[in-house]
Amino acid sequence: MNNQNEMNRICELFKIKYPLIQAGMIWNSGWRLASAASNAGCLGLLGAGSMYPEILRENIRKCKVATALPFGVNVPLIYPDIDKIIQIIIEEEVKIVFTSAGNPGTWTKYLKEKNITVVHVVSNLKFALKAVEAGVDAIVGEGFEAGGHNGREETTTLCLLPLLGQHIKIPVIAAGGIASGAAMLAALALGAEGVQVGSRFAASVESSAHPNFKNAVINANDGDTQLMLKKLAPVRLLKNKFYTDVKIAEEQCATVEELKQLLGRARAKHGMFEGDMIEGELEIGQIASTIHSIYTVQEIVDEIISDYNTLVKKGFATF
Repeated sequence: MNNQNEMNRICELFKIKYPLIQAGMIWNSGWRLASAASNAGCLGLLGAGSMYPEILRENIRKCKVATALPFGVNVPLIYPDIDKIIQIIIEEEVKIVFTSAGNPGTWTKYLKEKNITVVHVVSNLKFALKAVEAGVDAIVGEGFEAGGHNGREETTTLCLLPLLGQHIKIPVIAAGGIASGAAMLAALALGAEGVQVGSRFAASVESSAHPNFKNAVINANDGDTQLMLKKLAPVRLLKNKFYTDVKIAEEQCATVEELKQLLGRARAKHGMFEGDMIEGELEIGQIASTIHSIYTVQEIVDEIISDYNTLVKKGFATF
C-alpha cells in the first residue's frame, strides 16, 4: 500500500500514510483516540458533537501534544454553539474539518477562507452535489449501515458509492459497514479513494466511551441494531430498553413532540459515556456483530492494512 499512496488523493489531501479516517463520533472520539489514529498512519478526528466549546479546545491542545501528525475535527452543523466551535477550531489552527448533519453551504466558504480543508458527510447523491457546489474538498459517502445519525433513504454503502462515482469528481471517502481490510478493498473497488471507520474504533482501548458500551458492542449479534427516530433525526441504535420504548412509541404513531420528550436530554451521553445500558442511547453500526474484541488503535490499523495488503497480493485489486 505504501508505494501506491503517491497516487491516492485522500493521502495527499490529508498528508497521511493510509487512506483511512477514524470517524469523529460523539462520546467516543476524544484526544486519546484521535491522536492514536493519527500516530498509526490514519487521520484522527475529534468528535465536537459531544464537547462544549472549551472542552473541544482542551482536546485539540492535548491532541497536539500527543501527535505531531495531522488530525481534524468533526462538526455536526445542527448542534448548539456552532459559532463558538468554529471559532475555536480557527483559533487553535486546526487544518481539517469534517462537517455533518446540516447544510454544507453554511460554513464551507468561511472555513476555506481560513485555509482549512473541508469534508462533508452525505447519505445520498442530492446532498453530495450540494456539498460539491458549496466547495468542499472531499465528501464522505455514508451508507445506512453506519452507526449514529444516518440518511432516511436507507441507501447502503454498496449502492451509494457507485452512484456517487457517476456524478462526483472530487475524492469520495466510504463510510458505513467498514471494519476490515476486505471491506476497505471493496469500497476502493467501488470507486472510493479512502474509508472512514467508526464502530471498530468506538470499541478500541483509546475510545472515550464507557467500558459498558464497548463490551455491549463486542457482544452484539446480527440484528442487534436498527435505524430509529426517523421523524426526528434517523439514528442507528443498539437494542436495549430505550430502543424498545422508541419502537413502541413509533408503532403507536407518536408525534414528533412526543418522541422529543421520550428522547430527552443527554441520553447518548448517559449511554455511551456514562455506561447506562438500559436507558441510554447506544449508537453503533451494523458491523458491530463482527467486532469481538477490544484492541488498541494501532492493533486495529495494523490488522486492517495487513488484511488489505494480503488480499491485494492475492490479485483481488489495487489502488
